[in-house]
Amino acid sequence: MMTTEAPKEQQSVSDIFKRYRNQLKNYINKRVLSKEDGEDILQNVFYQLSKIDLIEKPIEQISAWLYSVANNQIIDRSRKHKEVEMPYVKTSENDELFLSEITSLLMDEDSSPETEYLRSLVWVELGNALSELPVEQREVFELTELEGFSFKEISEETGITVNTLISRKRYAVLHLRERLKNLYYELLE
Repeated sequence: MMTTEAPKEQQSVSDIFKRYRNQLKNYINKRVLSKEDGEDILQNVFYQLSKIDLIEKPIEQISAWLYSVANNQIIDRSRKHKEVEMPYVKTSENDELFLSEITSLLMDEDSSPETEYLRSLVWVELGNALSELPVEQREVFELTELEGFSFKEISEETGITVNTLISRKRYAVLHLRERLKNLYYELLE
């Protein structure tokens, strides 16, 4: 009589893949920004597993091992992305919060001399970059980012549709991101 379940030592990578794929994929996707990154990480986890001879060196806690490798892959991916692209955060309104690290520097209550100097430098550069924007774009950026108003609140006050406001802010963010890119890299060094 044949059993349908192989002993732990004889489990193949494909069996483990079938068993853990969906839950591991969900776990990874909650911790990365894009589906593509999630797919890459999932593939890398199972690639790492495929390099191990499970008969020669069986993994006792396969689930823990998979999640540990996934965490390491997520951390490595986020480090690489921080070096390559400027950070931003998506909100429920699909709004890009512009340069989260610079924004946190501007709003940070730390008052060391170095922080004060950096803060004043960023404010001057931000002010210069904002002054280059068309009035409509500058206003929506300032209202949402600096004064904390929601698109809905601005729309109700001005009569301008939320989609128009989002579009204006997007153009402002693209301009500011490009304009402040050099300052951002100088602050990182």
